[in-house]
Amino acid sequence: QVQLVESGGGLVQPGGSLRLSCAASGIIFNYYTMGWYRQAPGKQRELVARLTGSGSLYYGDSAKGRFTISRDNAKSTVYLQMNSLTPEDTAGYYCNAAHPITMRDYWGQGTQVTVSS
Repeated sequence: QVQLVESGGGLVQPGGSLRLSCAASGIIFNYYTMGWYRQAPGKQRELVARLTGSGSLYYGDSAKGRFTISRDNAKSTVYLQMNSLTPEDTAGYYCNAAHPITMRDYWGQGTQVTVSS
């Protein structure tokens, strides 16, 4: 059974930082493309950042220059370091694991990030 468990969300002031974590089980983690998505109320889910098993990176426009995705294959965990947060970053953040060939993917339950003073 595949499980993706996110943690690290919370309330932060504008300009602050958070680090999200997503611990995976039930997949060959090294092989999978790991991604972070977010969804704000009334908006579509959008890709924030993605990191393949071979190390290829992709960042959405909202993340460039502020967010960093990384992975620790030994811990089967992917991280999202978020800096210089603004209220526009407020959203549910979801971890995604995608098989690089079949594209079968899995989702975590999400962790809420709220940026507010």
